[in-house]
Parts: sequence; structure tokens; C-alpha cells
Amino acid sequence: MPRLTLTAVSKRFDRFQALDSVSLAIPDGAFLALLGPSGCGKTTLLRLIAGLEVPDDGEIRFDDDVVAGETAFVPPERRRIGMVFQSYALWPTMSVRGNIEFGLKVARLTAQERAARIDEVLDVVGLRGLGDRRPHELSGGQRQRVALARSLATRPKLILLDEPLANLDAHLREAMLTEFRRIHSLTGATFVFVTHDQDEAMAVATHVAVMDRGRLEQLGTLEELYRRPASPMVARFIGRGRTLPVKVVKSEGGRTRVMLGQQLLDMPGDAPVGHGWLAFHASDLRRAPEGGQLKTELVGQVFQNGAFLSHCLPTEIDGDVVSLALPERLAPGTPIELAFTGGWVIGDGGTGHGGSGDGVPDVTGRSSACRPAVISLR
Repeated sequence: MPRLTLTAVSKRFDRFQALDSVSLAIPDGAFLALLGPSGCGKTTLLRLIAGLEVPDDGEIRFDDDVVAGETAFVPPERRRIGMVFQSYALWPTMSVRGNIEFGLKVARLTAQERAARIDEVLDVVGLRGLGDRRPHELSGGQRQRVALARSLATRPKLILLDEPLANLDAHLREAMLTEFRRIHSLTGATFVFVTHDQDEAMAVATHVAVMDRGRLEQLGTLEELYRRPASPMVARFIGRGRTLPVKVVKSEGGRTRVMLGQQLLDMPGDAPVGHGWLAFHASDLRRAPEGGQLKTELVGQVFQNGAFLSHCLPTEIDGDVVSLALPERLAPGTPIELAFTGGWVIGDGGTGHGGSGDGVPDVTGRSSACRPAVISLR
């Protein structure tokens, strides 16, 4: 499996900037999810890796070989990449074996080699005994497995998955996520998985790259994205987080002192002195009988998982609704004081930890203007 490296890759469609100087690196054996809202550039990035698009600027390497850049462009068929599309892209007139065999014929394997390889991948994806069926005789999940088997059969360097679960119902999506984890573990292949659904990403990925408006916002482990977001966008996007404006008055050794309204708080973070954001989740809040750090008013409740998910609007600062679970039903308008049990402070620019500043982020939070981010799985 190759080491995939992108350095300052950009792509424009007419006047639309689909990708803006994206740099990252993926070691062999990673399961990377490209995550972000619709239109953020994740599918364009995947198509550039596959060779289906040509970058306007920057360079893409497999190990030390340039596959796209100013000096070279390697076409898709020579990149040894398997790609699973949202639509499956199966030939309806061919059997399961025929769909898988097509690429092996192109690769000029002998009939005996093709038969052995097909049996091997059918075992891997759990479709042994279904080789003679046509796509219309299979369930949606089985067709997805055929598409994956076809990609695995040629023993590609990378498996690229472009929102492959979008056409499946909730039960089949869960089953296929389990299959992706199993197959990734079994084959040791490098997977790059495009999705806008963070639950899917968190179910399978070892690391996640969050994208927004064509830029890489943050690259890191799931825990890092959740507990130490690099920007307000990541903080709000991952785990339905919230942010409140603060003034950073001191920052030293991974701790910050901030003013939240008239309240002085000591919080983890590495933000420079000045305007900033306090990022947190519902689990970082508790109700304080008195002396709370955030005064709010209850605007509504929803009974969920044995508790009342309570939506509260800050009353003394300009901030969005915050939510937490409370054990009892309360009347709208009830004053509620809240205290923070966790959170993370971000600078106003949002580039203090793996964001999209001048340097290239890595998963430790450092940046370098001359090297791409590297995910270390070992």
C-alpha cells in the first residue's frame, strides 16, 4: 500500500474554487474519512486522488512517485486504485462473477488466476455461493459488497469510497459499516471514505479530515476532533458542539484564562490573548443550583433516552442556544444556571490546533510550512 501525499492541491471549476491548497498525508493501512458539509470539496479531492480530475496547482504522490503535478500525470488505470461509487456502477447483464472478472481480464490474468481471485474476494465480502446471480437478484447491501469485491480483486494500492452507503436504509448502512471495518482489518488496505455523515465516519475511521469550503479545517483522531477542535467550524460540526464568544486574558502551558461575559474561567486550550471561542458539548455542562458560570433561560425540552434534552438561551451574553440533559420537566422560561465541566478554548482565527493557517497541520497540533500532515497509526 502506498503513502499518499497531497501538497498544496487546488482545483477550480470556472470561477468556483472547489479545493484551496489542501495538504495532507496518509500512511499505508489508514482508514481515513473525508468529512464535511455538502459542497466542501471532499468528492473533488477523492476524484483527484483517483485521477478522474487534474489538479490546477499542487502535487499528489504515491510513495515517492508523482502521479499528478506540474511534471507528471498518471492516468486512473495506471494508479492501481479501487473505487466504490455511490451508485455501485455494476453491469446489469453480467453475473456477480462477471462484474468482478472484468477488471481481472483487463489486467491480463489467466482464467485460473481469475477464478481463484474471484473466489478469494467473494469470501472476503461474504458472498460465496452468489457468484452466478445478476445484480437485480441481490439486495442493496449485497450489490454494495459486489462493488467492493470488484475493487478488491485487482489488489489495488488504495480503496476509495465515494458516499457508498447513501442509497442504503439505516439497517443496511449499519451492516455495511461493520463489513467495512472487518474488510479493512482483514486486508490491511488503505481506505479513503467520503461522507457527510459524521456517525458513519466515527463508526469506521481511524482518522478524520474535516473539510469546509474547499479547505482542510483539521486532520486528526476522532478524540482530537471532539475534545480539541481547531476551529469554530469543527467545534460546531463534530458531535453537535456549541461555541460561545470569550475574551482570552492569559494563555500558558495548554491552559487559558477567559472572560465569559462577567465570569472568569480557567479552561484547557492554547489560544492567544484576545478574542476567542469556548467550544463544548452537552456533556460538558451541568446545572448549578447557584453560582453558575452561565445564566440561561429554558426555551424548550424534548424527552430523549430517559432524560429531558433541555435547550437554554444565554441571558447575559450574546450566544446561541445550548443544550444539556436534565432529569425533570420544567416550564419554558425557567431560569437555569449552568457550570462547565469541560471544554476547549479556540483562538478567534481558529488555527491554533491543526487548522488551515499558513503552515500545514499535523495531528499533534504543530504546523510546518514545508511538510504535509502525517497520520501515524503505529
